[in-house]
Amino acid sequence: MSIDIHRDGAVTIVTIERPEVRNAVDPATARALYDAFVDFESDPDARVAVLTGAGEAFCGGFDLGHLATGADAWLSELHFGVEDGAPPLGPMGPTRLSLSKPVIAAVNGAAVAGGMELALWCDFRIMASDAYMGVFCRRWGVPLIDGGTVRLPRLVGSGRAMELILTGRRVDADECARIGLCERIVDKGDARRAAAEIARELAAFPQACLRADRRSAIDQAGLESGRALEEEFWNSLRVIKAEGIAGAQRFAAGAGRHGDFGERKG
Repeated sequence: MSIDIHRDGAVTIVTIERPEVRNAVDPATARALYDAFVDFESDPDARVAVLTGAGEAFCGGFDLGHLATGADAWLSELHFGVEDGAPPLGPMGPTRLSLSKPVIAAVNGAAVAGGMELALWCDFRIMASDAYMGVFCRRWGVPLIDGGTVRLPRLVGSGRAMELILTGRRVDADECARIGLCERIVDKGDARRAAAEIARELAAFPQACLRADRRSAIDQAGLESGRALEEEFWNSLRVIKAEGIAGAQRFAAGAGRHGDFGERKG
């Protein structure tokens, strides 16, 4: 099996299991990743996911050994909507999915080319101190096709993104944190543990509120500010009725004093 799926309560940990090729993704692995995250989205008991790689790499990108054979059959499937009504399939698997739940990237070692695009697809990134990113496919004439030219400029700005895209240079963890490519750096070998710990924290929060705020933060990027504020209001109003009043009642009853928030229910 090219991936491993581990459930830890409400947390789903998806691991790419091809360490012999630095977890490069071939078509079978791409499909397995896609299926894993479609299943995660549809599972009512799954709240937060962690995406990581086995061994000493997060993901080295698409398997160029497979691409060297032509890969015509695989490329012909990569349109938006693989089947009627199905979510779109990306070359790396889940990179065209728009989920309602958060996914955290636990980046160990290399996250390059398509592997970098997988990391950018996630909501945020926890990087080990020895990890790095880079558009390494630049040197082989392989374009970014899994959202890299879309998500990278939105994260780090157009000029900086253009420099990284065109040069294809290595970007170490400390620079990733400085320019907004990752949100936290942890010790070598600790990315998965740290990401899973954060995932458990997120899974313990009231979920309607967490997902509504997440969706509003994502959707506002394409809206004029007035419209974005209006959408935020209507989005939040539903959550206040569903969860906020009950949360306020817990607070009024004494929860939250001295750092004790009581039992969190989703």
